[in-house]
Amino acid sequence: MTLDSFFSFLLKSLIMALSNSSWRLPQPSFFLVGIPGLEESQHWIALPLGILYLLALVGNVTILFIIWMDPSLHQPMYLFLSMLAAIDLVLASSTAPKALAVLLVHAHKIGYTVCLIQMFFIHAFSSMESGVLVAMALDRYVAICHPLHHSTILHLGVIGRIGMVVLVRGLLLIIPFPILLRKLIFCQATVIGHAYCEHMAVVKLACSETTVNRAYGLTVALLVVGLDVLAIGVSYVHILQAVLKVPGNEAQLKVFSTCGSHVCVILVFYIPGMFSFLTHRFGHHVPHHVHVLLAILYLLVPPALNPLVYGVKTQKIRQRVLRVFTQKD
Repeated sequence: MTLDSFFSFLLKSLIMALSNSSWRLPQPSFFLVGIPGLEESQHWIALPLGILYLLALVGNVTILFIIWMDPSLHQPMYLFLSMLAAIDLVLASSTAPKALAVLLVHAHKIGYTVCLIQMFFIHAFSSMESGVLVAMALDRYVAICHPLHHSTILHLGVIGRIGMVVLVRGLLLIIPFPILLRKLIFCQATVIGHAYCEHMAVVKLACSETTVNRAYGLTVALLVVGLDVLAIGVSYVHILQAVLKVPGNEAQLKVFSTCGSHVCVILVFYIPGMFSFLTHRFGHHVPHHVHVLLAILYLLVPPALNPLVYGVKTQKIRQRVLRVFTQKD
C-alpha cells in the first residue's frame, strides 16, 4: 500500500465512522466560556497570548525558511528541528485563533464538528511533538555515543521513516477521540469551561456513559507520555555516561551545551502538559481558571519558545539568521 492510498483509506474510514455514528440525537453547538472566573479581565489576558502566538508564527516560519534555504543545515538535528517547527505551527494555529476570538470579541459559539476537528488537531499534533522530541533525543544519543556512525545510522531515508512513524502514530491514536465522542448524547449542558475544545472538557458534558472515552483518553496519555519520556530518559542516561567518560571539563561543557537546548524544550513541553493532564483528572482543589490558563500556555509557550531556544543555543542557526539580516541591511 502506497502512502497516498494509506492516507486516502484513513480519511475514508474516519468519514464513514463519523457518518455511521451520527444517527443519534442532533448534536449541539458548544459555548466556550474562555477563562472561567476571569471574564472581566479576559481581554487583557489575550494580549500576552496574542504575543506568544505571533512569536510562534514568526519564529517557526523563520526556522523552516533558514533550514530549507541552507543545504549545510540538511542534517538530522536540523531536519528534526524543522519537523518540530512545522508541528508547532499547526499546534499553535489550532488553538490561538479561536481562543483569542473568545477572549477578545466574545465569539463563544463553536459548532460540534468544528469542535471535534479542533480537538483532533490539538491532541494529534501534541502526540507528534512528543514523538519528535524522542527522535531528537535519539539523534543526540547517536551523535555523542556513536559519532563516527552518525551519518550512516541517521541518513535521510531513516529520518523520513521516523517522521512518518511519528505522523501515523499521532493520527491513529487520536482518530478514536472524535469517533467515540460522536456516540455520546449531550442533553442540556453544552457550556465548555475552557477557551478551546479539550477532550476531557467535552466528555464531561455528556449525559450518557463515558467510561470508554475516559479510559481511552487516559490510556493514550499514559502510553504516549510514559513511553516517550522513558525513551528520552534512557537516551540521556547513555549520553550522561558517555559524557562523564570524556576527559577534560571543556569537552564535557561543550557536549552539555549541545544537549542543553533539547533539554530546555523537553522541560517546557512536558512539565505544564503533565500538570494540565493531572489537574484535569485529579486536581479538584486547583482553581479552574488556573487549570485553563496553564492548558492554554501549554499549547502556546513551547511553539513560541522553541525557535528562541534553538536560535540562541544553536550556533549555525544563529549565524544564518544574522547573515540574512545583514544581507537585507
